[in-house]
Amino acid sequence: MNERVLIKDLSALPEGTVTVSGWVDTVRDQKKVQFVVLRDESGAVQIVNPATREIAEDDASSAERVATTEAISGLSQGSFITVTGTLKHDERVKLGGLEVKLATMDVVSHAIPETPIAADSSLDKRMDWRFIDLRQPKQNLVFRIQTTFEHALRQYWIDNDFIEIHTPKLMASASESRAELFEVEYFDTKAYLAQSPQFFKQMAQPAGFGKVFEVGPAFRADPSFTSRHATEFTSIDSEISWIDSHEDVMQLHEDLIVAGFTAVVEKHGDAIRELFGLEVTVPSTPFPRIPLAEAKRIVAERGYEVPRADDDMDPEGERQIAAYVKEEFGHEFVFLTDYASSIRPFYHMRNDEDGSLTKSYDLIFNGVEISTGAQREHRVDVLIEQAKEKGLEPEELEFYLDFFRYGVPPHGGFGMGLARVLMLMLHETSIREVTYLFRGPTRLAP
Repeated sequence: MNERVLIKDLSALPEGTVTVSGWVDTVRDQKKVQFVVLRDESGAVQIVNPATREIAEDDASSAERVATTEAISGLSQGSFITVTGTLKHDERVKLGGLEVKLATMDVVSHAIPETPIAADSSLDKRMDWRFIDLRQPKQNLVFRIQTTFEHALRQYWIDNDFIEIHTPKLMASASESRAELFEVEYFDTKAYLAQSPQFFKQMAQPAGFGKVFEVGPAFRADPSFTSRHATEFTSIDSEISWIDSHEDVMQLHEDLIVAGFTAVVEKHGDAIRELFGLEVTVPSTPFPRIPLAEAKRIVAERGYEVPRADDDMDPEGERQIAAYVKEEFGHEFVFLTDYASSIRPFYHMRNDEDGSLTKSYDLIFNGVEISTGAQREHRVDVLIEQAKEKGLEPEELEFYLDFFRYGVPPHGGFGMGLARVLMLMLHETSIREVTYLFRGPTRLAP
């Protein structure tokens, strides 16, 4: 049996016998010749079969060719087949300049002829049939980009002596807001799905790990139906010891972004141009930094008043400040800094000169917030008071507060949503498009 060849590797092979496997994209069944566009995980190739529709008397080979012709005529889109034939290089062939002249075909799996989704199906309908939707080259590319991006981040962390951790996703108490927790039965008690690895990545600092990272699931019981929210998402987290301020965290963050984007552009830039019609650019450093109060003033001067009374920036404000940064600095990223303590978690360190502000930031990319980072408060007495201010009971946080009672260095870090980064990088309109299997308030399947 010939060894299967990936379609992307055919162009480098000499003419001769090859075996390819994949699913049927299209069939052109003409009177004297049949064409099948076969796709696999790496690309597409044209299969050619000279059609034989009549059996010559007592000719076994012609009977076999007729059977193959009939089998091709009966192929439905999505059927999986294995083809062995002769590879031919021909510049006249529009699909990659090569084709395979069929010798034998094995139909591995027939697909139902009526495909449940089409190119113009709604996003929700496509999510119902996600395994078929993912066969599209654009969707395939999304997850190759995701793989490259994550690998580049991990390479940066490893090259810079970070330790990878895997934190538990079942927790005994809240890490931030109890209102956004999923509660689950846990033997004779209750547990909560982790909103983030926040407490546990901080635990690595008094443990002496110094620098840590994690890429893993997080859960938010947020009944939001926007294009950028999910109830289960992949969070990219990092935490580092011995920082002077949140500026150290921002420098780490932008270096990681540059590493990830550089890898994506180098490996997939051409494919992104072809399938998405856009140019992904590697951002320059340092990213612009604007205090939140100044950002609100800039937005107001552009004619938009942020209506929120809670000291935060709303989605339109994020879009406006991003437009300003693009115009003024030619940059797709901006750090908004100095958020009010009233809207930040109790563990964010307060500003030394103005306790109403925190040493924290949000990272905005193409008009959407993708991350929050901060220097953490490491003084246990201050932590207790700040927790009380937020209405939290210190007794429920004892396991967390213990981290700070036996010595801890100054530290900080960030959490970033992977799907948001991919969505904005590829100018998609919803994180559903860049999430393998999306989970939201009304979706738990497939």
